[in-house]
Amino acid sequence: MTAEPVHPAAKTPDKAPPVAWNPENKQQRRNRTSRRCCCSCCLWITIIIVFVLFLAAVAVTGGILYALYRPHRPTFSVTSLKLSEFNLTDTTLTSTFNLTLTARNPNKKITLVYDEISVKILSGDIGIGEGYFTGFVHGRENVTTLKIKVASSSNSIIDGADIFMLKSIVKNGDLPVKIQLDTKFNKFGKVKAKTLRMRVTCDGINISVPTNKTATFGRISKARCHVDLRFKVIHI
Repeated sequence: MTAEPVHPAAKTPDKAPPVAWNPENKQQRRNRTSRRCCCSCCLWITIIIVFVLFLAAVAVTGGILYALYRPHRPTFSVTSLKLSEFNLTDTTLTSTFNLTLTARNPNKKITLVYDEISVKILSGDIGIGEGYFTGFVHGRENVTTLKIKVASSSNSIIDGADIFMLKSIVKNGDLPVKIQLDTKFNKFGKVKAKTLRMRVTCDGINISVPTNKTATFGRISKARCHVDLRFKVIHI
């Protein structure tokens, strides 16, 4: 009988040696962090430089425009204020005012174009009448008379403290009032200026509450109007 040849047992292939993990050393981490900080610093320095240059350009442009046009803010004064109705209950207020203002544009080279002008009449901080003027063109060195009816018709006053305060004022028979105008410019000269806002506040006015349906007129000899110009940078 012939013996079958004996084959050697097949060797199991050795497993691949594990890949050694080579952690990043402290110096490499430090270098990478330094590069990040350097990039951030460069970015912020660039932003600051651009911002400073922008401010400088605005200042130079503003200086040139001021030198050329010598702009002045408009002025306002109260010509008359008539109160023909004032009825105050525990929840509502009904009032009717007739207001006349004089607006002056003192600029020799600048025409002002106003957007709609909202009007509020307040006693203290309590609104007692509202209205608005339509926008208009205020010519150079022009004087314009503005007339408006300002009313509060059956508007509920929510805050009871306002009612109490207003009633205590009315009992004295003399109502101190403040007139507030708010608007923005469509144009300031040839420049579009919709971010330029204007608030006019006229105070120093007193008026008696009418009785027996007889209208009363405000005492305006001490009235003064203050014009505040402001820029609205962010639009919402």
